Amino acid sequence: MISRRGALIAGGTGVAVVAGGGVAAYKVATGDKPEPPSPPSVDAQGKLLWRNWSGLQHAYPAARLAPKDEGELATALKVAQAPIRPVGAGHSFTALAPTNGTLISLDSLSGVIGWEGDEAIVRAGTRLGALGPMLAEKGRALPNLPDINKQSLGGALSTATHGTGAGIQAMHGSVTGLRLVTPSGEVIEADATRNPEVFQAARVSLGALGVITQVRIKTSANRRLRRRVWLEPLEDALAKAEARWAQHRNFEFYAVPFTGLAANISHDETDDPALPRGPDQDTEFLQALRGLRNLLGFATPLRKAAAHALLSTAKPETAVDEGWKLLSTERPVRFNEMEFHLPVEHQLKALEEVVRTIEKERPDVFFPIEARRIAPDDAWLSPFQGGARGSVAVHAYYRDDFTFLYELIEPIFRRYDGRPHWGKLHTLNGGQLEAIYPRWKDFLAVRRELDPDGRMLNPYLKGLFGLS
Repeated sequence: MISRRGALIAGGTGVAVVAGGGVAAYKVATGDKPEPPSPPSVDAQGKLLWRNWSGLQHAYPAARLAPKDEGELATALKVAQAPIRPVGAGHSFTALAPTNGTLISLDSLSGVIGWEGDEAIVRAGTRLGALGPMLAEKGRALPNLPDINKQSLGGALSTATHGTGAGIQAMHGSVTGLRLVTPSGEVIEADATRNPEVFQAARVSLGALGVITQVRIKTSANRRLRRRVWLEPLEDALAKAEARWAQHRNFEFYAVPFTGLAANISHDETDDPALPRGPDQDTEFLQALRGLRNLLGFATPLRKAAAHALLSTAKPETAVDEGWKLLSTERPVRFNEMEFHLPVEHQLKALEEVVRTIEKERPDVFFPIEARRIAPDDAWLSPFQGGARGSVAVHAYYRDDFTFLYELIEPIFRRYDGRPHWGKLHTLNGGQLEAIYPRWKDFLAVRRELDPDGRMLNPYLKGLFGLS
């Protein structure tokens, strides 16, 4: 048995030797596309560039605001140049944030400002990575966290960001109340009894109703979790996935195309002593997969054989620590992503079809394909409204062409009654979304009431809502 780290290092160099030509050939034969061209840092009018994390979306806002408190925000919204768009970490791949009007950052509206029992009152600009230790000081934690923790709390809620766990809802499912500032400067308190329709619309709002400034959110005891990561044949992972979702507090797995393997990750509560998570290995894993793609992408059988030889004997990894330290992962390698949420009875069938399609049509793909499970909730624009859903996420390296996501992958997801992740790539809009969201018209009615002049709507949102 060898460590996964050792296997990955071998994957970055040894394959080149097997292919003939050593490390020099590896470097010459990478096949990587050049860095995508960057937009100018300043436009012709002298406005500064804003760009999202992956580099796909950009804009030149006429004004940028960073209000110090809710009152300053309310005053500013009354006169701000439209379209007005709130922005957090820029981790959405869709064009939710770009605007040539006013871009608003809530970074100054950050922190835990109070408690009501075990419910924390948190400002919406708080980054998820910072919120974990803040709550841990009180012995509390969020019930779950997404794969990436760089997002602001407001941005994560507005796009229905989620983690994994068959019995755990997406983040907005833990919200019991919120404060929303409308484009007219009105401050609305909303929960299940006060302004309940605003509450149901605002928990997943795409930033289209106004700006959320703070939320009241349920917390749980800050327990240690045992994290396990292991590789196995993909067919075994598919066969055991349902049982594992039932067994583990958190479970997900990644189908690794062109390898015949799957990487599994489980988290379970434990009283065992802490065993801190070691150095990041996911980046090395991706580097190895990219190396296999670049060298052996012309021959799928050879690529699979090399991947199996290098990776299949990797030892499982184990860590024990507080959940906020384990549930999210650093993702320094940029990508673009499509993720749909499917009825649980269709999830694995859709995943198998996605893997087959990629292995048949797109040998340039090397990112693992993520499968997670999420409990239902009742927010109007929640993809998990009305029943549990299983998510399937397909990634493309930021230098690579991602149009296959629309041409090959989205039709599969739609055929299996999928709903798109609001922050990730998709083409659905208007009547297509109305057909899969029972409360779509109710949401649009609340939006018209709170923002009758459409000052929060950029061109992307107008198209999404069928208004352009």
